[in-house]
Amino acid sequence: MKTVTSHSLAETKQIAKNWLVSVSNTYANHNGALIVGFSGHLGAGKTAFTKTVAEILGITEDITSPTFVIMKIYSISESINKASHVEVPWKRLVHIDAYRLEDKEQLQALEWQKLIADKDNLILIEWPENVGLTDFVKSAHLLFESIEGEHKITIK
Repeated sequence: MKTVTSHSLAETKQIAKNWLVSVSNTYANHNGALIVGFSGHLGAGKTAFTKTVAEILGITEDITSPTFVIMKIYSISESINKASHVEVPWKRLVHIDAYRLEDKEQLQALEWQKLIADKDNLILIEWPENVGLTDFVKSAHLLFESIEGEHKITIK
């Protein structure tokens, strides 16, 4: 477990890039999707971190919290991805916001089993604890805290 502190968007981008390189190397031969839980109170930086990861992955679409639509899927461009000097094994970024969900069964409407079986998916799920996924994402779980202008990110 490691805690890092960001005082600016530039620092958050570097933290995100370092984290992305680390998980890319660690999970390159992972069976199925890599599921990463993002926990923390409202406004702690979960969606901002997702936006930064998407930018590093070369995703040019506007990244917003999928609170009301629950899930958004973005294609990862290999050529832009290489331009950022981050090589990742995934072809899609799946962003899920479970804030309004109450249990794991509600994920079935998203074709959850199909999503997690696909090794080309990097799944970032905000509020995993709301759907009982905290144990499921232990290998890649980030906790976000915002305290007096600082953003602390604990990488588990």
